Amino acid sequence: MSTSNSSQALAQVLSNLADESIKVVDLTNPLGEDTPVIALPPEFAQSPPFSREVISKYDEKGPAWYWNTITVGEHTGTHFDTPSHWVTGKDLPNNTLDKIPAQKHVAPVCVIDTSKESAADADFLLTPEYIENWEQTHGRIPAGSWVLMRTDWSKHIGGETFLNLKEDGSHCPGPSVECINFLIERDVIGFGAETVGTDAGQAHLFEPMFPCHNLIHGAGKFGLASLCNLDQLPPTGAMLITAPMKIVDGSGSPVRVFALTPA
Repeated sequence: MSTSNSSQALAQVLSNLADESIKVVDLTNPLGEDTPVIALPPEFAQSPPFSREVISKYDEKGPAWYWNTITVGEHTGTHFDTPSHWVTGKDLPNNTLDKIPAQKHVAPVCVIDTSKESAADADFLLTPEYIENWEQTHGRIPAGSWVLMRTDWSKHIGGETFLNLKEDGSHCPGPSVECINFLIERDVIGFGAETVGTDAGQAHLFEPMFPCHNLIHGAGKFGLASLCNLDQLPPTGAMLITAPMKIVDGSGSPVRVFALTPA
């Protein structure tokens, strides 16, 4: 596309944003002291909950300004996973937040609705067969697209059913091993979920364990977790903007995720 045509296309997008014929949907949950944090087995180091301490707030420590220090794990709340987050991606090039090209943070998105199945079965798994049925209606998933699994699980935030911890661990929906291999073959840019992490609650029992982390990051792809408002997106046709902090050697970060979609 010529520079002139590119400028016209960008001007049209800005016009459509202004007249709200393109809608901006925020897929980000608020980040605060009550944000749920994934729990690991007790023998492993735990991620701390979000916390903050006031530096000054219009007082003697700073009469005209308000600011805080914050403590937060990289993978807390709505967050972005880099390939370096998992051991399988630790030696890949451009695998940390500061090295991922900015162009990678804007991509088309496909939303696969499994909300009915996930409501009926907390351990529901997305499979290649389910995706192929989806593709018969909506077309083949384009290479370079995000695939987001809509479960409406974000509506559980604030209650015990979000983490859904039982004696044998967490129970929440996610992708099967075969699903992740299928998406890697489709050459997606990454996989996103509404749950606390990108894997199913019982994924520690899979082979390999935690396939969305093990396989997707080993293939140099990304993850998005704790998303919300996926019910406001169409199956195809939206654009995803992911903006994590540019942390040196960062394995992930809380992220603000926006989708641009036709109103």
